[in-house]
Amino acid sequence: MTGDPALWHRLQFAFTIVYHYLFPQLTMGLAWFLVFWKYLHWRTGDAKYGAAARLWARIFGVNFAVGVVTGIPMEFQFGTNWASFSKYSGSVIGQSLAMEGMFAFFLESAFIGALVWGEKRLGPRNHFLAALGVALGSWTSGFFIIVTNAFMQHPAGYAVAADGTLRIANLVEFLWNPWALIQFSHNQAAALVTGSFAIAALGAFYLLKNEHTEQGRMYLHWGCAVGLAAALLVAFPTGDAQAKLVAHHQPAALAAMEGRFESGPMADITLIGQPNVKMRRLDNPIRIPGMLSFLAFGTFHSNVQGLGAFPEDTWPTNIELLYYSFHVMAGLGTLFIGLMGLANLLRWRGLLDRTRPLLWVLMLAFPFPFIANTAGWMTAELGRQPWLIYGLFRTSDGYSKAVSSGDVLFTLIGFTGLYFVVGLIYLYLIGREVMHGPPPAEVL
Repeated sequence: MTGDPALWHRLQFAFTIVYHYLFPQLTMGLAWFLVFWKYLHWRTGDAKYGAAARLWARIFGVNFAVGVVTGIPMEFQFGTNWASFSKYSGSVIGQSLAMEGMFAFFLESAFIGALVWGEKRLGPRNHFLAALGVALGSWTSGFFIIVTNAFMQHPAGYAVAADGTLRIANLVEFLWNPWALIQFSHNQAAALVTGSFAIAALGAFYLLKNEHTEQGRMYLHWGCAVGLAAALLVAFPTGDAQAKLVAHHQPAALAAMEGRFESGPMADITLIGQPNVKMRRLDNPIRIPGMLSFLAFGTFHSNVQGLGAFPEDTWPTNIELLYYSFHVMAGLGTLFIGLMGLANLLRWRGLLDRTRPLLWVLMLAFPFPFIANTAGWMTAELGRQPWLIYGLFRTSDGYSKAVSSGDVLFTLIGFTGLYFVVGLIYLYLIGREVMHGPPPAEVL
């Protein structure tokens, strides 16, 4: 196992990127709440909106800082761990990564200090504009990163140079890759789910403790309202459109996601089961007949290819993990709709604030969007295998041959220890802000 360098290169990058994305998904999910509350504070002068924005801006700031710290190593890994991939495709993906740094990250960075510390000096109007700049920067940053990933999923706008490497042939096609537009919409809706659940959870926490009840009620109601809308958007139309892209352009990935080995019409969608790759079957399945054909291609009689229709060397390299990642993502997404639907039903009836069992559920549910987002990204990346750039460049050809398994394992252990310490500091800082609660009106 330790003799396979590609495994350890992949594992190291997987660990760093999974850990890193815990933080940007929350900042992107919180950004527009801050804009909304700052706008209401500016237009109405109501101190409760200013207090909400101040507390969540501090939480946003901590997330942003830790996201930067954990994101920097990934930039270096393109050169240290994936030099062959960078040599082959750097002229393409380097463009979108550079745009992310120049146009998005600097925009967000320029305004984050003003948002967290500049309220008194800037005044309500300019502080609202600072919040708007942060939100635009965070979402633009996400767009350029997803453009990069979408090129790896579905290459567009490229040409092959004389030396065999890739270059950009059409910048517009590269940036407006249909895969990127749909993936960005799906990802940002999922980030809103994360932000909404975090806000609703803190509101439920304050109400259960009977502290900061006005703020807690506001967090709870807005978190549940936006959470329901975002959870629905994750499923349809964005999730549906993403699934159709996979069906048309990565059919082997779709087959693996559903544990489907045989081709045919009236393809079932699998609710639960255990993929048995050795025996080429799905054990103990619970299925809905015809639904996969309908969801993927629009008719129940559409043919859906199974893994048997493709050469084995083009199958996803870890079918079991891909299958379970997809089903964890889809299952949690369905539960999110149900939970937020129930919460909003009680909210409309005026019962949510007093329904303590549901408040406990909402408070304890906030980690699950992080799990669902992680499972979603694992689905996307595992489904792309065995390709780094789908159909063009294999993962086995992309890692740095000069870096040994021992070197990668050593640095992976180092990252694990360092990120554990960073995580403890993060939890302490966030916990301190939560326990302090929103600042009193006179501070604003």
